[in-house]
Amino acid sequence: MKAPSLLPRSLAGQLAMLVAIALFLAQSINFALLLSGRRQLRQAQFVTPVVNRVVDTLERDRGTPMPFQDRWHSRIRIAASDPVTPDMQSSDKVEDAVRKGLKESDISFTTVHAGIGKIGERQHLNDRRRNSRFARYDRELRVGVQVEGRGWFTFRAPWPRGDVTLLWPLIAQTLILYIITLVPLLWVGRRMARPLQSLATAARQFDPSAKVDPLEEHGPEDVRAVTRAFNGLSDRVRAMLEEKDRMLGAIGHDLRTPLAALRVRIESVEDEQDRARMADIIEEMNHTLEDILSLARLGRPSEAATEVDLSALVDAVVEDFRDIGADVTAEESPRLPIRLRPALMRRAVRNLIENAVKYGVSAEVRLVPSPQEVRIEIADHGPGIPPDKLAAVFDPFTRLESSRNRETGGIGLGLALARAIVHDAGGEILLDNRDGGGLLATIRLPRG
Repeated sequence: MKAPSLLPRSLAGQLAMLVAIALFLAQSINFALLLSGRRQLRQAQFVTPVVNRVVDTLERDRGTPMPFQDRWHSRIRIAASDPVTPDMQSSDKVEDAVRKGLKESDISFTTVHAGIGKIGERQHLNDRRRNSRFARYDRELRVGVQVEGRGWFTFRAPWPRGDVTLLWPLIAQTLILYIITLVPLLWVGRRMARPLQSLATAARQFDPSAKVDPLEEHGPEDVRAVTRAFNGLSDRVRAMLEEKDRMLGAIGHDLRTPLAALRVRIESVEDEQDRARMADIIEEMNHTLEDILSLARLGRPSEAATEVDLSALVDAVVEDFRDIGADVTAEESPRLPIRLRPALMRRAVRNLIENAVKYGVSAEVRLVPSPQEVRIEIADHGPGIPPDKLAAVFDPFTRLESSRNRETGGIGLGLALARAIVHDAGGEILLDNRDGGGLLATIRLPRG
């Protein structure tokens, strides 16, 4: 079983999905660029000043001993303990930047710690009083540089919110872009797909025997060109079929005339057996000609479909065989109204019964109705058909007996013609070997 495709089946859906993926990729790239720019800005606004101030303070205080006491000195606080507490988030990038700056300035140090944490309410109030720039932030960066014999040089600075804060504005921006872009795109896609759907419907319902107006050309120019080509193709197909009908009519007339003349001329043959044999040959030729012409004209039948009683139709065909002494039986069945071409369907049933009588000695016919369909079952008691040949016998000019002897069958058009007639009526023919011997031919016709 084929796995269902994740792609939309409609043109508008596939266009919308393509644009949605493109917008998502564009927004992802935009987010990556914004994140990189934000980190660079944070480096320039926060990390670099921290490093510079720490380095400047240590350079000025180099060689000047300081006691372990808490005091502010050039915005650098000197403390006896590490200012970075365990509950703070460690910042390796800031630590690496401070170490690099200290090494470049040739300042000896023991340890560098950097952490990011929330500002307490009391501390936040004090910071707001001292410096209004703390008022906009609820997190702070703490940097501690331990210098041997001098304690911890600490620095505090406001720290912006994390990069996650960029995600929600980006999601809102993406949704707005989707609404602005995809809604008009779906509308345009549906307008483009509507003429294509009309074209597909016209192609599925194309009937060369029906006179219909050309399909209206609308939509983009490419779609109009396809519609124009379909209309031209339809006209050419109808013209070719009309020419074929005229040619078949001429062939039928040209062949029936000499056959009729031969039928008259054989009356002068004195030998009765020869005359009867010639008459049989002429009759077989007429029958073959009718089969060929009927099969060729089936796509454009001259007979209109009407509502008929299928039970009465089958009974009439069975009675025709009984009149010539054939062993054909039929079960009684109620009235079954159905819409079809009666003359063609009679021919299909007659061909199947004729095969059953010819190859199976006798035929048993019955109708099996159901709410959805009607089955015409024709069973015989013959040798059946090899399973690998059940499908091949429907091909024109195909016979299981290859001698072409008229005594053992026709030229192999009976089943092909019957299948074409039943398919034209919307049904199908099935062949199956019976368990007790013989063949079962079933015509399945839809009801309603």
